[in-house]
Amino acid sequence: MIWTLREVDSPVQGHPIQNLLPGVEATTGSLGQGLSVGVGHVLGGRLNQLDYRVYVLLGDGECEAGQIWEAAMAAAHYKADNLVAILDYNKFQETGPISREMGLEPLVQKWQSFGWHVAEADGHDVADLLAKFDAVRQVKGQPSIIIAHTVKGKGVSFVEADFTFHGRALTAEQAVLAREELNGTR
Repeated sequence: MIWTLREVDSPVQGHPIQNLLPGVEATTGSLGQGLSVGVGHVLGGRLNQLDYRVYVLLGDGECEAGQIWEAAMAAAHYKADNLVAILDYNKFQETGPISREMGLEPLVQKWQSFGWHVAEADGHDVADLLAKFDAVRQVKGQPSIIIAHTVKGKGVSFVEADFTFHGRALTAEQAVLAREELNGTR
């Protein structure tokens, strides 16, 4: 599946598309619509007296969009304590460093000021992430965000060093080198 990145009709075209990738319940783009949809799922569940949690994956680049912060305000206003956002905080977007476009710091304090419970995790440490998911289940009266600190392209040196891989697939030769690095054979 990953080998079809950015191809038309691929489940991984670039932005999530409903019904093409399991678990994607809404088609969204890079403008932060996913968090608004998540708030809508929370409120719809309340109206229907359904008890479930809503998880929304965010990229740090989309946190430059105003829609994210409008949704953040709404989630806190409605005390959406069954909403969990996970922010992939690698400090890069498709066009370069986040700080060059519009800095997000102080990120933790921003989310807190919007009324969110904030947890930070090493986004490459599954045990740490699972512990944070367990912890936010106990939070009542406010939505939660897990800021997952990551390195874009972690484990593949030439991808870590080049943010332009954000929107393009590896060549066949690069894929071989990447597998060797990830497997420790290079």
